[in-house]
Amino acid sequence: MSNVKRNKKAAGMLLMSCVLAACTSGPDYKRPELALPESWPAKQDAAAVQASSATDQWWHLYSDAVLDQLEDEALAHNADIQVAAAHVLEVRAQLGITQADQFPQVSANASQSRTKASTVGTFPLPSYIPPTQNFSHVSLDASYELDLWGKLRRATEAARADLLSAESAKKTVRLTLTTQVAQQYFTLVSLDAQVAAVKRLLASRQERLELNKLQLGVGMLSEYDLHQAEADVAAVQSQLSTLDLQRSKQETALTLLLGRSPRDVMASELHRGSPSLPVVTVPEGLPSDLLLRRPDLQDAEQRLVALNARIGVARAQYFPSISLTSYLGSESVAFSNMFTKPASIFQFAGNVTQPIFDAGRIGFQVDAAEARRDQALIQYKQAVASAFGDVRNALSAQESARQVLTYETTRSDALQQAYKQAELRYQAGIASRLELLDVERNYLQAQLNRLDAERAQRSAVADMFKALGGGWKNQDVAKAP
Repeated sequence: MSNVKRNKKAAGMLLMSCVLAACTSGPDYKRPELALPESWPAKQDAAAVQASSATDQWWHLYSDAVLDQLEDEALAHNADIQVAAAHVLEVRAQLGITQADQFPQVSANASQSRTKASTVGTFPLPSYIPPTQNFSHVSLDASYELDLWGKLRRATEAARADLLSAESAKKTVRLTLTTQVAQQYFTLVSLDAQVAAVKRLLASRQERLELNKLQLGVGMLSEYDLHQAEADVAAVQSQLSTLDLQRSKQETALTLLLGRSPRDVMASELHRGSPSLPVVTVPEGLPSDLLLRRPDLQDAEQRLVALNARIGVARAQYFPSISLTSYLGSESVAFSNMFTKPASIFQFAGNVTQPIFDAGRIGFQVDAAEARRDQALIQYKQAVASAFGDVRNALSAQESARQVLTYETTRSDALQQAYKQAELRYQAGIASRLELLDVERNYLQAQLNRLDAERAQRSAVADMFKALGGGWKNQDVAKAP
């Protein structure tokens, strides 16, 4: 008979545990189902796949030691990175605060007082009671809220998701920062090359101007033609000044992005390297769900997790709130008797609070929490769709930039030969000065376009890595179906 009772008692305890475990209010999170493509619609070759096997430090593909140094400096000193890191520490502390709510709170309390009452007041003390009283109190207080309905557990789940969201946001800042540093550096290198090209043209026109002055002196050239030559030199000088201003502004912007001090912003100079032109193609076997590792998508999903958990926090307000309080200590009017047995005190108490009528306040709170969750769900789905759109645009931009560079290089080479022939024709008196200037302007513009196309191709590679959330490894490609 005793065995039967013990079995019934054990079964009852097991049932109670299951009931309590099932009392966690609110829906459990489940990742939304999305219609994702199985592969990238891109043409591949072995060399491109091998070059694309990059890690998070994708900028090493450019084989530029100066760029590597600038990226390391930006990651160490940029203000946005430091703010994001501090925010992670803040959210981690908030998680600790939320987790602490699930444990009892114990505190020590001690007090000592000495008071004197009036013997001639409205209510005078009897003569046998001394007017001066001493009071000593020492206790150990404890309080604890039973989390039967999972309110505190859901709050901790939401806080943990907030921490993961903050860490993902920090990674997003890191990815954006490294992309901006690379692209601004490429722009600066391109401006340097454009300034060099304009300077070469300026030197050529200044040399021609000196020759024209000698021709004027011997009567082989009119003053009209000399003034035209001087105007041509001034036009190139004006163009060079504009490029110098653009380069100075670009250098200042990059210096600020590196997080340098105000003194360094005013005085320091940025070194330049020679970045290569990598052609990076997404491997055909790369699974499309790898894109979900993008930090901004992880941030959006963790915000969705947090808001989903806070629905449970809101729903838990429907159920009773049960709290336990207790204290254990001593009280005495004489400190010498403070720790004797007659001075000991204790109390154990329980408190149950059940909402009866609140004019629908809890219901509205639940509705608001569900509405916030639904908004985050829509934003997450839109963020995933936008991410795939970014990848598609990045792939197209890289291919387009590569083709533009090829065409502009061909055009520049052709105009270079035409310029040489026009120079010879002008010196031989076959071609006019206007014909030479026209070919010269076209050749300069072709050089500038080719240099800008190089910058665009380098930037397109950086945009692609940003769209993919960083680089990937060979084992990532092997995971594809």
